[in-house]
Amino acid sequence: MAISSTDFVQAYGFAGPHRSRRLRETPLMRKLVADVRLHRDMLVLPHFVVEDPAEAGPINAMPGLERMTVDGLVRAVAADVQLGVRSVLLFGLPASKDETGDVAADPNGIVPQAVRALKTEFGQELLVATDVCQCAYLSHGHCGFPDASGHIHNDASVAAIARIALVHAEAGVDLVAPSDMMDFRIAAIRRVLDGAGLEAVPIMSYAVKFASNYYGPFREAAGSAPHHGDRRSYQLDYRNAGIALREAIQDEIEGADILMVKPALAYLDIIRGVKERTDLPVAAYNVSGEYALVKLAAQAGLADEVALAEEHLLAMVRAGASVLITYHARELLRAGAV
Repeated sequence: MAISSTDFVQAYGFAGPHRSRRLRETPLMRKLVADVRLHRDMLVLPHFVVEDPAEAGPINAMPGLERMTVDGLVRAVAADVQLGVRSVLLFGLPASKDETGDVAADPNGIVPQAVRALKTEFGQELLVATDVCQCAYLSHGHCGFPDASGHIHNDASVAAIARIALVHAEAGVDLVAPSDMMDFRIAAIRRVLDGAGLEAVPIMSYAVKFASNYYGPFREAAGSAPHHGDRRSYQLDYRNAGIALREAIQDEIEGADILMVKPALAYLDIIRGVKERTDLPVAAYNVSGEYALVKLAAQAGLADEVALAEEHLLAMVRAGASVLITYHARELLRAGAV
């Protein structure tokens, strides 16, 4: 027979079992005892920067976001800094692509231009990170160079990735973030940066990047979908946790300073696993497909957009992430959620 709280007091003379609801009664009490919290300093807002002004404008698959010219980027970031944005991640979209991808390592390319403009305007007020990859620069859309059979050649691709990282670092970037998923690219980048006297530039490795179905909106935004085959030979198989954790530790050994897990929502167990195996900061990339799902649910009246985004990000923090790369950053700040 069930016993009521009144019966318990009458029988034992005291209130008895702890009432967990006491700590949930008011908003301030809930905030006081929260295990995890969001802070604006954790957020990194990605941007798509175009070389061709004709390509600037809204991104249909990612409502609320735009491709921007360098001038447009500086204006947008100025407003974001006033909101509280402290960190950005840049993706460059060149005016033309070819089979060499050499423009990705052009010191006057779109990303170095954007880095110099942001650092000139904001200095140490803004942390600027850059995605280091070739997929938006190569005409076939892969992250490296294919051989005659279509297989992506690892070592030649790594050499190109390291050159791109060096160009970004020389432009003044605060953090380079290689996303290609080639073996040994972290060691190659660290060696090139150190050899150029840029040993103070940290590397945020896309250490665990799965061949995910959540990337569709990003590929529309960046025009980076592969034109043949897919990326499953170099991005991780989402059935495998053990290999993912091994790749993260390998990147730490090679010299990574921050380890990223991408995507985030379906991989909270991986975030937790990485966090348990390293003392390095762990980043979670709240990717385009996750962003678009929240937007679509909100547009359909099925969810509160800010509340749902906040719930997702808190789950990532609870799993172990301390860096959150998210397209929701601006909206969360506007709403006072962080």
